[in-house]
Amino acid sequence: MTGTLRIGIVCLHTDPFQPPGSGDVGGMNVVVRQTSAAMAAAGHEVTVWTRLSSADRPEREDVDGVRLRRLPVGPPRTLLKSDHDHLIEPFRVALAADRPQVDVLHSHHWFSGVAALPLARELGVPHLQSFHSIAAPPQAALSEGEPPESQARLEGETWLARRTDAVVAVSEAEARTVVDRLGADPAVVHVVHPGVDPDLFHPEPVPGGRPMLLAAARLEPLKAIDLAIQTLAGVIERRSPDAPRPRLVVAGGATSDEAYPRSLAALAERLGVADDVALVGPQDRRALAALMRASALVLVPSHSETYGLVALEAAASGVPVVAARTGGLAESVVDGVTGVLLPGWNPSTWSEAVAALLADPERAAALGAAGRAHALERRWEDVAEATIALYRGSAGARLSRRRRRCRVVGCRVVGAVHDASAAHGRPRP
Repeated sequence: MTGTLRIGIVCLHTDPFQPPGSGDVGGMNVVVRQTSAAMAAAGHEVTVWTRLSSADRPEREDVDGVRLRRLPVGPPRTLLKSDHDHLIEPFRVALAADRPQVDVLHSHHWFSGVAALPLARELGVPHLQSFHSIAAPPQAALSEGEPPESQARLEGETWLARRTDAVVAVSEAEARTVVDRLGADPAVVHVVHPGVDPDLFHPEPVPGGRPMLLAAARLEPLKAIDLAIQTLAGVIERRSPDAPRPRLVVAGGATSDEAYPRSLAALAERLGVADDVALVGPQDRRALAALMRASALVLVPSHSETYGLVALEAAASGVPVVAARTGGLAESVVDGVTGVLLPGWNPSTWSEAVAALLADPERAAALGAAGRAHALERRWEDVAEATIALYRGSAGARLSRRRRRCRVVGCRVVGAVHDASAAHGRPRP
């Protein structure tokens, strides 16, 4: 497969072109949008299929050189993630009815893969799967705030990992999980770390006055924003009398109900820091970049992160990161170089680490400069190039498998597609 590719991206449960931090929109959507735009800028034809989740949005539009197709499946409003299981089959039917003319299909999250993999087989094109998060096994103890997943997800992720042509993981940590938990063949699992826009996320001198701590995440227990508030309270308690009082800005919206945001406000009130905490809601990319540039530190206290894109964006902004040592955060943050990784979620440990950095501006500046250099090595153009290479490699591997099979069953290969259905009485694989 050479030359210009016709690339199909499937993202069922969230619209990649909505602002991150709203509903279930997060790092996955940033990866989808930015990689798609970079592949389009490289000359490829990119179409993204998602669900129409707002009556105010058009079903068809072109954005950043990408063809965006919103399929009218289910009610035209934002739904809980758990409400999408029953939309997989209607979405598959609608996607097939749209008659994709593609050379490859790449699904993001398990909903999308279960809908798109059968269509890829019908079209005779390779299918690649990105999970972005993987359900914990039913016997495992869940992290705080991590809800148990449906049996459909447990079965769907395993089915996809073992049948897709390739898995594109965003971190080595995720790749290990795909192999160890889902039983994927290690040979088909590839890691492509997310990128960053270093022109949008760039350093600027931090304004004087009260130092600002920033946490950018969806407001749900898994993201541990409560720990960020407890950390702030501990830092304020530890600071010297002549040190300025820090503040915390939280950028992100609730995923479902407002119970967790209300609990955060109550926690801040109880700890005496209500006036020091600002919940500013979801931010678009430019607003988030501006917040990062104005921050002294970015906190990522999540109980689980497949990668932790916010940490890389903070690094590009020249801002040190204090993060939990969990999942892919150990790859987005270079401990002791671009930030600090902390074991566990003890508020005292976090307060001590943050207070130490605020009191040592030279060390903080060194971490920020190293973070900027680290981020410059991970541009979206590089992510697009690596992803395109996987598309071409998957197509070549699939054609090779077909040729081997044809030598056995005596069918004929034409280009990248062969038809064994007549001989075997079933759809071609």
